[in-house]
Amino acid sequence: MPTERVYGDPSEWPRAIAHVDMDAFYVSVELLRRPELRGKPVIVGPLDPSSRGVVMTASYEARKFGVHSALPMVVARRRCPQAVTIPRDMARYKEASEAVMAIFREFSDLVEVVGLDEAYIDLSDCPAPKTRARQLKREVKTRTGLTCSIGLAPNRLIAKIASDLEKPDALCVVPEERFAELVGDRPARLIPGVGPRTEERLRSVGIRTVAELASADIERLSVVLGPNHAEGLRRRAAGNGSTDVAIERERKSESRERTFLTDEEDSGVMREAVASMARTVAEHLGEQGIHGRTVTLKIRLAPFRTFTRSRTLPEPTAEPEQVASAALALFENFERDAPVRLLGVGVSNLTRGEQPDPAPTRDAEEAGPMQLALGPRPA
Repeated sequence: MPTERVYGDPSEWPRAIAHVDMDAFYVSVELLRRPELRGKPVIVGPLDPSSRGVVMTASYEARKFGVHSALPMVVARRRCPQAVTIPRDMARYKEASEAVMAIFREFSDLVEVVGLDEAYIDLSDCPAPKTRARQLKREVKTRTGLTCSIGLAPNRLIAKIASDLEKPDALCVVPEERFAELVGDRPARLIPGVGPRTEERLRSVGIRTVAELASADIERLSVVLGPNHAEGLRRRAAGNGSTDVAIERERKSESRERTFLTDEEDSGVMREAVASMARTVAEHLGEQGIHGRTVTLKIRLAPFRTFTRSRTLPEPTAEPEQVASAALALFENFERDAPVRLLGVGVSNLTRGEQPDPAPTRDAEEAGPMQLALGPRPA
């Protein structure tokens, strides 16, 4: 059943920004054609039990066992052996995403798509933004069979956090003045930008909650995070965020970097880091239906000499092993004369495109409910 939590009246705000996040998107799309799996733990990811791939997404039933996006499949199978694994079908997810985003654009001219399954929508010009958000949820469910969760707030940051507070199938309206009260006791990792490493550093100085982060001494915070990161996180923990919604935001590249705690000389450790980062970058691009053609390796030698090497592939790709292979080739061809302090892998020259399925999928004739929700699949 849908959930609704309303803590303020958005019609009184100067800006009303909605963050719409589709619920367990890839799994939900699969369940439209596999309704017999509803209520069961389901994982979208590689079928090969020896695969080094990761979970793309998991149903809420699987999440109760600690299965989540980007978790290695070997770990996911260990945590939830009874889960049904379905191979990804990026063409299908892109089709569903396009249907959903088209509905979003019927409700506002200002829609910023930030992935296949989420977007920011500016509802500031609506006389009743809350009612408009309700209508959007109903329209998405009626026309696609999918559910979404919406956070409605005076800025993007609070809207994004609010969309996740009551998932799935929820509408959560949070004014700025109630933000601290509603999330202050939550773990600091609730704030965008606080990942596992940052959370560990915050814990080292006694900061565990959003409220503690918001009120932290900036000098103390800067010691463990650096001044810029410290100030940015503290502002976000206080609920300060942008109100801008860009109609189109062109992405130039996707990258990951790793700084070693001590200067690294072990080639095996470095190869593993390069391959891992390359696969992560490719997986993230693939989830969004984006392909890249140029792979770049960044190497920083001790003390502070930075080099980049690039390779352009024959065709754009989002295949993790293909990106990893190119990155490793660049690494092997680079002649080092000193230990390595930092490694990075990036993919650029990005284009929108369909990701080839790693395994055969069902025919259009077998799709059933998905055809009704999103139309026939092209042959």
